[in-house]
Amino acid sequence: MKAATLEFLKQRFAEYYRTGMLTAPPSAGQREWAFVFFDAAYPDIRMRRHIGFPGNDALLEYVRSMAPAHLYYSSAYYTLPHAPTMGEKGWLGADLIFDLDADHIVRGPYDVMLSRVKEETVKLIDMLTGELGFSEQEVGVVFSGGRGYHIHIREIAVRGWGSSERRELIDYVCGIGLDPAVMLSRPSPSPRGWHQRYIAALTEYLLRLEGLEQKEALSELMALDGVGKVTAEEFLKRAARLKEALSTNPAAINLKDFAVGKVIRALGGQQEGTFASLLREKAALADEPVTTDIKRLIRMPTSLHGGSGFRVTPLTAKELPLFDPLTDAVVFGTREVRIDCSRDLSMPLLGNEYRLGQGTGMVPEALAVFLCCRGLAEIGGGS
Repeated sequence: MKAATLEFLKQRFAEYYRTGMLTAPPSAGQREWAFVFFDAAYPDIRMRRHIGFPGNDALLEYVRSMAPAHLYYSSAYYTLPHAPTMGEKGWLGADLIFDLDADHIVRGPYDVMLSRVKEETVKLIDMLTGELGFSEQEVGVVFSGGRGYHIHIREIAVRGWGSSERRELIDYVCGIGLDPAVMLSRPSPSPRGWHQRYIAALTEYLLRLEGLEQKEALSELMALDGVGKVTAEEFLKRAARLKEALSTNPAAINLKDFAVGKVIRALGGQQEGTFASLLREKAALADEPVTTDIKRLIRMPTSLHGGSGFRVTPLTAKELPLFDPLTDAVVFGTREVRIDCSRDLSMPLLGNEYRLGQGTGMVPEALAVFLCCRGLAEIGGGS
């Protein structure tokens, strides 16, 4: 990154932190804090962590004076958050955190990735509130400022949970470790839950098999672990009755039957493949290690993301469907700035579609900040 670009970003971030509305998370004095600054090595990440503050005022004064590129705090509460080692900090509990990152879900244009990850976030909130007993008021939603969303649950009841309890929760959300015998043991009493999701995915898989030529269907089944030609042929003969049973009485499906049981269990054991994809579509694709980590660092809501210049934006669950990060998380304006763009690109921002060619041009400040943060442009002469 050129010196002029670095100085431009430092000035823009400093202006935001001087004038923007910042809010600290609850119990800021019990959190560990970490920062990445616009120093000479940037954008190489050199994180300064194991920092503590006595309270909100000291924290916010520091943030406004230092104007960091990235700003994190611990999901955990500590007795001595500034202690130099994790063992000395004195863990008191931790918020429950979910992280949904578009990079783990879909690749494509930035706006497409943002749209897709929002779908997964809505799905996760529906699971938390409709199936797992959390109220909408307990679920804090935050646009990460980058490519996804964070969910924060700060209720006292979950703070003491260890990694194993959090693992059970994220396994449920992601649909990990589903046992076909349990999923088909009885119909779910409601249209929600993994019984119904599993039955729907298996029904969709059978419909897909019906649409294939016999040779192609056999080939797909025989690619499953432990499934030979005889088993595959027998399973196809029973597929129509199996599909009917799924819609009327799933518990009547006999998994001890050599063909039905072997194929269904083989499908369930796949990490990839058509059936695994159908199940994954019904899960909420949160990042598992983030939820199980009881000492995680997470971005501070109302800070800026150094990889985009967007605001890490807190929301309510009801606000999420109408939230547009390419407008609502943008804090910089439309003042024209000269940049040198590294390649041809297009980018929607603030309700406009910008098509830029490689080389020098004038763009709104908000777009200049984004492109410079992403390493796609440098500040040009005369800005």
